[in-house]
Amino acid sequence: QVQLVESGGGLVQAGGSLRLSCAASGRTVGAYAMGWFRQAPGKEREFVAQVTWSGANTYYADSVKGRFTISRDNAKNTVNLQMNSLKPEDTAVYYCAAAKYSGDRYYIEDEYAYWGQGTQVTVSS
Repeated sequence: QVQLVESGGGLVQAGGSLRLSCAASGRTVGAYAMGWFRQAPGKEREFVAQVTWSGANTYYADSVKGRFTISRDNAKNTVNLQMNSLKPEDTAVYYCAAAKYSGDRYYIEDEYAYWGQGTQVTVSS
């Protein structure tokens, strides 16, 4: 079993930055791809970013490309999401997830085995 705990959410003005962190415990997640998803009020949960097990490759939703950066530290069992130039439409609960596999291009929820409880990000205009 893997437990994931997100932190770093909060309220920020448009144009500001936040850094989300995801701490994994239980079994190491170093062998698995990791991702971030988000769910805005009244909307379905959507893919945000993914990083391969080694950290060598990253993938982003078009809506966040160039503004968000995903990274991981396997020694610390953590995954981070640096969010810059935030917009009101980035407001959502952000979830960290561990994929079922170690490869790449995992964009849908069914490809992920473990989920955190989420952290709220609110961007004011």
